[in-house]
Amino acid sequence: MKNSLTPLIAPTLFVALIALLWAGLGRDPRLVPSPLVGKPLPEFALTQLRDPARTLTSADLLGKASLLNVWATWCVSCRREHGFLVNLARSGEIPIYGLNYKDTRDAAMEWLDRLGDPYVVNLYDPEGTLGIDLGVYGTPETFLIDAEGTIAYKHVGPMTEAVWRERMLPVIQGNSSVTASGGQGTAYSSTSSKATNPTVE
Repeated sequence: MKNSLTPLIAPTLFVALIALLWAGLGRDPRLVPSPLVGKPLPEFALTQLRDPARTLTSADLLGKASLLNVWATWCVSCRREHGFLVNLARSGEIPIYGLNYKDTRDAAMEWLDRLGDPYVVNLYDPEGTLGIDLGVYGTPETFLIDAEGTIAYKHVGPMTEAVWRERMLPVIQGNSSVTASGGQGTAYSSTSSKATNPTVE
């Protein structure tokens, strides 16, 4: 019996391996499951980028839906999304907070002065401490935070008009705990801390 089955093992394993590789090729690498979606934003107290004497805490983001955008001057993709963020900030649809990640203060401020500053306030995180707490593994990443300080959605990669209109706005408009200019909503049930869509783009 062993002799008769042995010739089949190698081809079977080969077919299984090809199937796994094919399945992996079909996945969008930006679709990253985040365990933080539906959970409170990690507590923090970081200095502001432009004013080191002042700090911003997680409590300062309560009361209104906002975006927390993780960016850096050395990040090529951050440059790609920056124009959209500037336009979104000008529209007044939602406040945008920045998290300057593993960067230098002078380079970050020069970058914003030159390209435009879409942020209400920028947090300065040179060691990546808050980035670690947020599960950031690259930049840019953008978190949609609801009025209660809960992470409602996470986007990995450059922000675009399509991502904002097709991914984030439906979360805001479809749920009541997320409040932003011109609409309101929540990303999770008020009776449950489980996110409605834990898989993020």
